[in-house]
Amino acid sequence: LVVLGALGAAGGAWLYLREEKGRRARARRQAELRALALGQGNFQLQDQAGRPRRKSDFRGQWVLLYFGFTHCPDVCPEELEKLSRAVELLEREPGLPPLQPLFITVDPQRDDAAALGRYLRDFHPRLLGLTGSAEEVRAAGSAYRVYASAGPPDEAGDYIVDHSVLIYLLGPDGLLLDCYGRAKSAEHIARSVRRHMRTYQPLHD
Repeated sequence: LVVLGALGAAGGAWLYLREEKGRRARARRQAELRALALGQGNFQLQDQAGRPRRKSDFRGQWVLLYFGFTHCPDVCPEELEKLSRAVELLEREPGLPPLQPLFITVDPQRDDAAALGRYLRDFHPRLLGLTGSAEEVRAAGSAYRVYASAGPPDEAGDYIVDHSVLIYLLGPDGLLLDCYGRAKSAEHIARSVRRHMRTYQPLHD
């Protein structure tokens, strides 16, 4: 009994230390993201239905955000498929808050509202696309330090936009909580978002 009691105490202490370590790591991560001031600015764009949208419209919602363009040959479709899959996985779990998938173009010259509407039909039905003037789109990307640079056009006038490839997770307070590169799978993203949802605490100014 003494041995079992000691083992139980040791196990409890180990679980506590592991949870405390995880909590401190999350706190450090949130502090780092706030210090970078990523995603704290507003944006003024329009969706694929032509409705004006601001970042403040999504306050109180969880958001998975990706920057890309509709003429992207492979990377953007792959990332949007992954994003859509992660949202679908989380939608299957009762008790979790809804998650809004969001796509902001980095190519407003070609990606007007109609182009976004046609393109996004192939992905999650709730995926919302946003576009605007070159200045508005540039301002939205700058808030997340998104790199985007259009290459030279070919003989047909087509061109590729080189850009950052990250999926951003925004919490209900509108602040960036995490981001995911190409190496992260839909399952990894879903697990991470689930953890953030269950441990979420508002970051007050």
